[in-house]
This record gives sequence, structure tokens and C-alpha cells, in this order.
Amino acid sequence: MAEMMRLEAADGFAFDGYCKKPESGKDIRGAVLVIQEVFGVNGHIREVCDGYAEQGYVALAPAIFDRVEKNVQLGYEGKDMMRGVEIAKGLLKPEQTMLDLNAGIEYLQQFGKVGVVGYCFGGLMSWLCAAEMEGVACVSAYYGGGVTAKIELTPKVPTILHFGDQDAHIPLPDVEKLIAVHPSVPVYIYAADHGFNCDHRASYDEAAAKLALQRTHALFAEHIG
Repeated sequence: MAEMMRLEAADGFAFDGYCKKPESGKDIRGAVLVIQEVFGVNGHIREVCDGYAEQGYVALAPAIFDRVEKNVQLGYEGKDMMRGVEIAKGLLKPEQTMLDLNAGIEYLQQFGKVGVVGYCFGGLMSWLCAAEMEGVACVSAYYGGGVTAKIELTPKVPTILHFGDQDAHIPLPDVEKLIAVHPSVPVYIYAADHGFNCDHRASYDEAAAKLALQRTHALFAEHIG
């Protein structure tokens, strides 16, 4: 069952989220917080939630752009790309975004342990969750723009990172520095471009997406259930 729901952050801000639960009668293994790209909780992010629900997790994608603009659902080309970046820049207080993510985690805890997965902008937010957020069991962060600029952070929970070796947004030398600083954090590099997980984008790479998903499923199975 999928539904749009209302969440409330600790500062009283109310915002939306897309929640998908496993089919009725299916055992719930735990929960997954899905953190969006700069394109909002669009069709792709909802499909990601649906996929984790099929695996037995309650999946929730908080609409973290609601603090700037409600109901953001953008495509992946031209003006939509630029608009998404503008909205992300409008989130001037990262601590507010973390409050919103925390509200999602607190909601999901009723279903068991909570894992976090995020993409692009959401990959960076996932890295922050791994280092700073309570109530998180594990994290899988995909091509997080800005992760290499937050190299000083140390994950408190099992965390894996995914990058593409053709990603001009995240140069490999920066990823290599990250690996050197955090040798205990598994960092997977794929023969792919930025956004390789998203089959709505021209940069989609099926082989890389499947392998990264297998690794994420394995992480969640071990640390969530």
C-alpha cells in the first residue's frame, strides 16, 4: 500500500512524504528511509520506495524540498536540472533538513530497525545521517555530491558508498582521498556515470545499478533484517 503522508519535524514544520508498505500479510523486515535527488520525490524515487517495499521493508521518502517549495517532482533534463539545483541551494540551513530526515526515521522506527539510502543530493544527506543521526542501523549512499567535501565525518554505523568512474561531478582523485581517510568504509567504484542507478536518466547503467542494489540489499539484510 502506497500513500502520501504528513510528517512533522521537531521545530514544528509539517511536510509530506511518500510511504510504501509491503503487501498485506507479508512480514515486515524493518524500514528504509529513501533520500531524494535534487529532483524531488518524483516518479523514480517513488519507484525506489516501491522496490524496497517488495523486499519487505516499509519505505519512506520525505519531501525535504517542502521547506522551499511544495510538491517538487522534476525531470532530469535542462530546466528541470537547473531548477532542482536552485531548490537544493535554497535549503540554507542543513540542520533543518536533518530535522526533517529525523522525523522520517522516528516514524519508521515503529517498524523495526531503519536503514538509509540516498542518491546524489540524498547521497550526501545519507553520509551526514551515518555520521550524525541517531536511530540509523546502516547507510548506503549513491554518488553523493559533496561527500568528498565532508571527508572529516566518520560514520557511526555500517556504511557503503557507490561512485561512478565517469562521474565528472565527483572526480576519482577526490574519491581516492576519501578511501585513504576511511579505509574501513567500503567504497565501490563502477564503470558508470553520475546517476547510474536511475533508469529515467540517459546515464542509467543497468549492470552497475543491479550490482549496487545487490550490495545494498546485502547490507540491509545483515543490519536491518
